[in-house]
Amino acid sequence: MSRFQSVRRRVSQGFTLIELMVVLVIIGVLAALIVPNVLDRADDARVTAAKTDVNNLMQALKLYRLDNQRYPTAAQGLQALVAKPSAGPIPGNWKPYVDKLPKDPWGNPYQYLNPGVHSEIDVLSFGGDGQAGGEGKNADVGSWD
Repeated sequence: MSRFQSVRRRVSQGFTLIELMVVLVIIGVLAALIVPNVLDRADDARVTAAKTDVNNLMQALKLYRLDNQRYPTAAQGLQALVAKPSAGPIPGNWKPYVDKLPKDPWGNPYQYLNPGVHSEIDVLSFGGDGQAGGEGKNADVGSWD
């Protein structure tokens, strides 16, 4: 019985400090390897969402042009896809083309250029920094991509 009691006493004492330290080091190493990969995925997801929004806005602008024989002016902007423009030229066959204008994944409005720099018109997001230009996650996402 004394042998059984000593084994039982050792089990009830819990983990040693060294065992706890080894487990914490292993968890730290795993976190150091996994967390940067997860954070990069969030940036990739934002860029993909911005590209999807830009493509959807371009399709809506093409429908606008089919109905009205011209794109909205720079002054009318993307708002012309949601509400009928009150400033000239007023479109004759206007319809609502989108329910509401989305914000880019970084919380900024999409930009509309008419005439565009890369094409007849451009729709773009300024990326993570909210300013023109940039590299990596701060790079502009536009209809020319």
